[in-house]
Amino acid sequence: MKKTVIGCCIAAALLGSGFASAQTAQSFPSRAMRMVIHFPPGGPTDFVGRALGQKMSEAWKQQIVVENRPGAGGVIGVENVLRSPPDGYTILFGTGGSLALAPALNPKLPYDVFKDLAPISLLVINPQILVVHPSLPVRNVPDLIKLAKSKPGQINYGSVGPGSPQHMGMELLKSMTGTNLVHIPYKGTAPAMTDLISGQITAMFNSMPSVLPHIANGRMRGIAVGSAKRSPAAPDIPTVAESGVKGFQYVTWYAFMAHAGVPRDIIARINAETVKALNDPDISKRFSSQGADPAPTTPDELGKFMRKEYEDWVRVIKAANIKLE
Repeated sequence: MKKTVIGCCIAAALLGSGFASAQTAQSFPSRAMRMVIHFPPGGPTDFVGRALGQKMSEAWKQQIVVENRPGAGGVIGVENVLRSPPDGYTILFGTGGSLALAPALNPKLPYDVFKDLAPISLLVINPQILVVHPSLPVRNVPDLIKLAKSKPGQINYGSVGPGSPQHMGMELLKSMTGTNLVHIPYKGTAPAMTDLISGQITAMFNSMPSVLPHIANGRMRGIAVGSAKRSPAAPDIPTVAESGVKGFQYVTWYAFMAHAGVPRDIIARINAETVKALNDPDISKRFSSQGADPAPTTPDELGKFMRKEYEDWVRVIKAANIKLE
């Protein structure tokens, strides 16, 4: 009888905790949330993150406060999220650079993205455009290769930091074309773009939302896109692969992540609202017009996608013998 009573008490407690968890998920969020973006304000991450944050805030009637925590290739932003309570009120706006490339490039990161973070949803996929300053006498990839080979070590390019996707994308191009371009790292997209527009640097891979307005007004020249196919947002710009570098492909992507300790039902709640926002016609049209293709997923789909991206980068890094500077 005593064991039966104890067993009933345990069962009741478990049922009660499950009910409480469900109630918590249904009422989530009951206060303001934080979205940590690990890049400075003004770049494409801000464009996507703030638009989604505003749409989700309107739906939830709770503010989503965007906090920019740049530095160390995303490490500072990720660690900020991991130091926060695992209650779902702090989410990470992560990128392919921090969630797949960085672990492939640096196995000594102070965290394990596959164990310490919980996937929520993939957000958008961004084809990258190779742009040059108008003063550079090149109009396509073959021109750039020819010029770089005639002036080894004299043509530079910018990125948002060592080991960033922009850095690795250009290093991949260098390794596939046998060229020697000098890397100039920056702490974010905005300062790199400022120097590209002024001519302090001469080339860069960057996302469509960042560069399309500058291409339109002649401040920079778009010579190729890194995706496998041309982008509807820039149909006149050829791919790097069709420009003669067979097999080249380089895109970036963004995703929502949370502390791995956040309850699954809370993750599901955030995922549902994220997917709803990405499928909103106004958001979808706004993103697509800038070359950012909405790509909502389930948490499990994002986890599998991240793992594949990580494994692909490991192969690229080994094959090209790419190392951090």
